[in-house]
Amino acid sequence: MMTNTLHIRREGHVARVTLNRPEVRNAFNELLIAELTAAFAALGQDTTLRAIVLAAEGKAFCAGADLNWMKSMAGFSWDENHADARLLAEMLWTIYSSPVPVIARVQGDVYAGGVGLVSVCDIVVAADTAGFCLSEAKLGLLPATIGPYVVRALGEQASRRYFVTAERFSATEAQRLGLVHELATADTLDEKVDALSVALIANGPAAVRACKKLVQDLAHEPITPALRDDTARRIADIRASAEGREGVQSFLNKSKPSWLN
Repeated sequence: MMTNTLHIRREGHVARVTLNRPEVRNAFNELLIAELTAAFAALGQDTTLRAIVLAAEGKAFCAGADLNWMKSMAGFSWDENHADARLLAEMLWTIYSSPVPVIARVQGDVYAGGVGLVSVCDIVVAADTAGFCLSEAKLGLLPATIGPYVVRALGEQASRRYFVTAERFSATEAQRLGLVHELATADTLDEKVDALSVALIANGPAAVRACKKLVQDLAHEPITPALRDDTARRIADIRASAEGREGVQSFLNKSKPSWLN
């Protein structure tokens, strides 16, 4: 499927969602936000899907807000600004909460809201030449809507620095801080993304979705008796499921489970 701002392609169990506004460095406007929200909402409902790759055309991955969009908002009232920001917040949440794991293929620079877009993905592979910048403070703004996801992905201490300084930092530094999982050259970027897609497909489909939700539910939670019981219930549920039983039996019998056929 192709729209004015997105390309969506399905290849087997993997969907590829590509930002297609290279002329403005794939910056957000209201249309791109709406189409990303709709695309990930629909893909998240597809139970046959095992991975989503989020990519971008052109030299930059995402430059944050589109300048023309920002100009149109210059005269907005508080209520209009709030309503507009809630649409971006909904888009980020839709991607973050997608039951299907999302791999970010970051081929170029990432600025402002683009860092939020990367932060809501589960696995991030970046070109070693890519740069990152939380540039909002330079405009007298702040990375509020993307903040919850960036702080989780980048870490509190690094966020303290880069939120307030608006400095650019390298892909190597982004990896050191945990925002990026894998670095690649331009020539090996697709190879690494494809290898991660293959790794996801090799695992039990329901287990992968349950693992993603488990991490999100456990992060930053105190280890209370209720939480311990919840984790026990989750493993009991999946052990007793058809997929769990098949996976264990396949391992013991040294045979392939059905999801690999």
